[in-house]
Amino acid sequence: MNPDDLSTLLRTRRSTRDFLPTPVPKETLDAILSDALQSPSWSNTQPYRIAVATGETRDRIAAALTGNFDAGMRVMEGGTLGKLKAFLTREGMPDGDFKVHFEYPKDLLPARRATGFGLYKLLGIDRHDMAARNAQMRKNFEFFGAPVALFFFVHKGLREYSVLDAGILLQSIMLSAHARGLATCAQGALATWASPVRAEFEVPADYKLVCGMAMGFASGEKVNAYDPGRVGMEKIVLAARSP
Repeated sequence: MNPDDLSTLLRTRRSTRDFLPTPVPKETLDAILSDALQSPSWSNTQPYRIAVATGETRDRIAAALTGNFDAGMRVMEGGTLGKLKAFLTREGMPDGDFKVHFEYPKDLLPARRATGFGLYKLLGIDRHDMAARNAQMRKNFEFFGAPVALFFFVHKGLREYSVLDAGILLQSIMLSAHARGLATCAQGALATWASPVRAEFEVPADYKLVCGMAMGFASGEKVNAYDPGRVGMEKIVLAARSP
């Protein structure tokens, strides 16, 4: 392979947040997953499983996830009484295997905020417009309109190393898809609720849902041009200690 081709592939991949409804051919999806399964893993254990949702299965999961999101929003707007009701009924309460909402470390928070603010600015969403922000967030659970939704489960027995291996797998999937003209978006939000996915797939008992991914053909919407940029090597590569 020409190194420049690989560099171009890496540099032109984007997180896509608006997809066409055009179905992804099964043979293309199978080829992408076949590529990705060549990814390295801890002692070659491949400690992950993938749920691939298309068609009616995809639609049922999207309906369940958006229903949970809407219920959660009603809880937030219902004050103390609404939160008490949710606590008793568990309606809209997260049931994921990992906690996806947490405080970001102070040194990482500026990058997170800059990425979010930049996206909302591009979309014309004021930072104080909670209705518009929530509407944009809700699109996560519709997979931004993508016809394929992937859900990644990792073996709890391998602890953080199964998550590390899943990250390598995700990158392989995203690059293989990009090389074939498809777009993707890795989504941590899709781990908020695990029950809708477990209801559709036979997930082994030792596997935990860590994230999801939308896949399909990118639309021409401006959101897909968003590029938050990356920091340079001087920020990431550690300096050697002086002798």
